[in-house]
Amino acid sequence: MAEEEFPNTTHEGFNVTLHTTLVVTAKLVLPTPAKPILPVQTGEQAQQEEQSSGMTIFFSLLVLAICIILVHLLIRYRLHFLPESVAVVSLGILMGAVIKIIEFKKLANWKEEEMFRPNMFFLLLLPPIIFESGYSLHKGNFFQNIGSITLFAVFGTAISAFVVGGGIYFLGQADVISKLNMTDSFAFGSLISAVDPVATIAIFNALHVDPVLNMLVFGESILNDAVSIVLTNTAEGLTRKNMSDVSGWQTFLQALGYFLKMFFGSAALGTLTGLISALVLKHIDLRKTPSLEFGMMIIFAYLPYGLAEGISLSGIMAILFSGIVMSHYTHHNLSPVTQILMQQTLRTVAFLCETCVFAFLGLSIFSFPHKFEISFVIWCIVLVLFGRAVNIFPLSYLLNFFRDHKITPKMMFIMWFSGLRGAIPYALSLHLDLEPMEKRQLIGTTTIVIVLFTILLLGGSTMPLIRLVDIEDAKARRRNRKDVNLSKTEKMGNTVESEHLSELTEEEYEAHYIRRQDLKGFLWLDAKYLNPFFTRRLTQEDLHHGRIQMKTLTNKWYEEVRQGPSGSEDDEQELL
Repeated sequence: MAEEEFPNTTHEGFNVTLHTTLVVTAKLVLPTPAKPILPVQTGEQAQQEEQSSGMTIFFSLLVLAICIILVHLLIRYRLHFLPESVAVVSLGILMGAVIKIIEFKKLANWKEEEMFRPNMFFLLLLPPIIFESGYSLHKGNFFQNIGSITLFAVFGTAISAFVVGGGIYFLGQADVISKLNMTDSFAFGSLISAVDPVATIAIFNALHVDPVLNMLVFGESILNDAVSIVLTNTAEGLTRKNMSDVSGWQTFLQALGYFLKMFFGSAALGTLTGLISALVLKHIDLRKTPSLEFGMMIIFAYLPYGLAEGISLSGIMAILFSGIVMSHYTHHNLSPVTQILMQQTLRTVAFLCETCVFAFLGLSIFSFPHKFEISFVIWCIVLVLFGRAVNIFPLSYLLNFFRDHKITPKMMFIMWFSGLRGAIPYALSLHLDLEPMEKRQLIGTTTIVIVLFTILLLGGSTMPLIRLVDIEDAKARRRNRKDVNLSKTEKMGNTVESEHLSELTEEEYEAHYIRRQDLKGFLWLDAKYLNPFFTRRLTQEDLHHGRIQMKTLTNKWYEEVRQGPSGSEDDEQELL
């Protein structure tokens, strides 16, 4: 009996052991189910999401249309003294007030549509703005001032971020303002250091101020935006990590390493993408099919942004350097038709994106849940102005030891005064993941106040200040002051930048650049080796074909105008 039960017992024990082993092995071997990449919405939920997105698109396009009408009225009635950015922000504030009244009367509810979405800004609106800025740097002497611009944009922005962030942290510790920890203070100092002197640049162009001053402010603002975003991302990265067991020196080294990786890695990626685009369009001749050529340019324009973001680098930094390189090399491998098409398309898209951002900035006065603290706002404005001064004046005096064209004290003052804040600080403030919510609202409200303060007050007083310090060009002083035109849209619509149209043959390029004796450093290296390697030199046949292509398109357009319903002899004479 016992012998018959023993095998059964042993068999049952073996089964239990085997079952336990299999279960444990299964738990160790079987992978956890992968999470879906994107949430799949079906049925009624998908329909509601589609309707919400449709209303958001409709509302954004409606706002854009109203802003375009406003800009048209400014141009038509010659209100050139008013910068378009100031007018659009003011219109946004007015529209926000009207929408608030409509919601109060319960006639409609557009709270979700009028709320500015940071992801939409960083994915759709900001890349075209940054790329167009880099692509337009062919104007003026950017490369002659690249050292000064880089010093102001990189080290100057870092100085400003540390001054503002450190000031906020220590004032909070002294119970003068609301307390923020070190990483949150540095994040705010970084985002608020992004300058956007759109109105100032328009005034500079209208008054024909010193070209070096114009390029220093313009170039610094472009690079500064990317640096500010990288600094803010660095601070956010430190916030996400548990830094309680790490010393302050180790934290600084980690932040420095992250910043250098983001800055130089993204810049290298953008530069490499731009150089590849130049080689591709040099060896694959698409000039006889402008539509394919233009499509290839659009792909290369957005390619570095997606790749950089995908590998955890800064897409903004990558697309900026890609735009600079493509403007300098790739652009000259294009047909004249595509060159003009690129100029006008980029200007139009950038104008629409900038207008949309400034309009939503004005709308945010009524759509954003605010937490206003007067002491925090005042101290932040003081720190922003002081940080800008610590950035501009010491670095300018340092650079004057190495510059032939000195930065005068008047130029320093204008550079300090022109440090306006724009859409990027506002979008970055909404993008910060701060807890509790009151802290996020405080940062957002303060950022909006600082942006509006600098755009409306400082931007509006830049023109009389320039005339007061007598920094405008002598020819501009002799012009009638009524002729001063601050409309960026009217100027870019009336002109095609012929200096950006490549029409130099091999012989003309050699005579114009390579034989020059005044080229030094990078300019000599670029003219001697880089430009000939990455760009296509036109032959007389290519030049003749390009001019025939432009003439054919012009004649075709003219024939269509003549055959239109409104064509008349008077209209024809006016066109001629």
